[in-house]
Amino acid sequence: MHLSLSDLVTHLNQAGVAASLHQSDAVQDATIRGVTTDSRSVGDGQLFVPLLAERDGHDFLLGALKAGASASLTSRSSDGWTGAELAAAHPDKTVIQVADTDRALSEIGRFARSKHDGPVVGITGSVGKTSAKDLTLAACAATLNTWASEKSFNNEIGVPLTLVNAPDDTEVMVVEMGARGVGHIADLCAIAKPTIGVVTTVAMAHSALFGSIEAIAQAKGELIEALPADGTAVLNADNPLVAAMADRCSGRVQTFGYADGADLRVVDVELNEWLQPRFGLVYQRERFDLRLQVAGAHMASNAAAAVCAAMAAGVEITDAIAGVASGALSPMRMEVSTAASGALVINDAYNANPTSMRAALAALVRLEAASKTAVVGLMAELGSEGSAEHVAIAEEMTAAGVRVLAVDAADYGEAAEHVESIEQAHQELRALGPGDAVLIKGSRVAALERLASALLG
Repeated sequence: MHLSLSDLVTHLNQAGVAASLHQSDAVQDATIRGVTTDSRSVGDGQLFVPLLAERDGHDFLLGALKAGASASLTSRSSDGWTGAELAAAHPDKTVIQVADTDRALSEIGRFARSKHDGPVVGITGSVGKTSAKDLTLAACAATLNTWASEKSFNNEIGVPLTLVNAPDDTEVMVVEMGARGVGHIADLCAIAKPTIGVVTTVAMAHSALFGSIEAIAQAKGELIEALPADGTAVLNADNPLVAAMADRCSGRVQTFGYADGADLRVVDVELNEWLQPRFGLVYQRERFDLRLQVAGAHMASNAAAAVCAAMAAGVEITDAIAGVASGALSPMRMEVSTAASGALVINDAYNANPTSMRAALAALVRLEAASKTAVVGLMAELGSEGSAEHVAIAEEMTAAGVRVLAVDAADYGEAAEHVESIEQAHQELRALGPGDAVLIKGSRVAALERLASALLG
């Protein structure tokens, strides 16, 4: 998005973020083409925002300017230079001095949102929000210029970046929203101001951070409460905690799922040999058949959510279904590939909780394979119920005829075989060949995508 730097500074000051603009006469009235917080991916004409995280982004400010950024924020002297001195030393650049770059980034996102007058789809949920985001992008993009969050950029950094990096001709924005506590999604909604809100499900994920599943539902429902009176809530009719959020909506409610009363109902799901679901969607008594390019029966529900959201954004149902049928997912979500050995590898290693683990297991079990192995890593942040859930998952897998190989995750108990490292797991799988299938899944801390890469060469 092209933004005037002088207008941006005016907005920051009006929002209470004291900002001073430093630039030479040669770059007066300058504009930027998007924002980055990563000096390694700076593009020409971008604004670089140095954040204070594990590393101080100011350490990379000069490198970002050299790499092509036309402007930068700063909240301190960089290499001994104030903002004014930096601008004087780089007359073709603009420097904006602020007290807090993190807060300034939020306000930049809010400023960018004010320049967009089309629908904004906010998506949250304990499970499936990134997949639903990817499929909503595909459904809306069938007829509208659509922009969506990259990968899982869904926090106080990712949401503003999504908004400000949208192309100027964007008609629909799709913004994923995550939470690590009550109030987080409300804060993100204050920036993104969604007009359509999708909640995929409420389940036990990050429960150690929330304390209870009821607190998770309270947090996810903040998206629905933030919708305007002419907005639309898209809710999962199969999850009672999500369905109950209809009472928190001041606008229109559309439901999706397998339930008989769902406005957009999923019926007759079947999987092919690549685990791609074929199913029907029933809307106002008319049935539409489709097959997804992505794997897993549980993706049918995500596709229904995406079609509902696209219709709320103004896309005809036939166009939305055609779009979602050709949609792709972000990396490490139910990626089905064949290894050089001939074994089928399902890489679902991006993250894991009990709900998503059971969905992936269901996909593995439905495969026609001589042997089935699940390589599992820790399901993180489950709180007091975590140990019992790990044991239950392992027992369910073995009962279904699946070999369970746990990598540095003792909580899976006696039903699993245990190895200490990804390298040892790779050795355990060396005999896999044609007719064998392996599922790889764990939370981010397990980094099991490295095993998938090793198996696929």
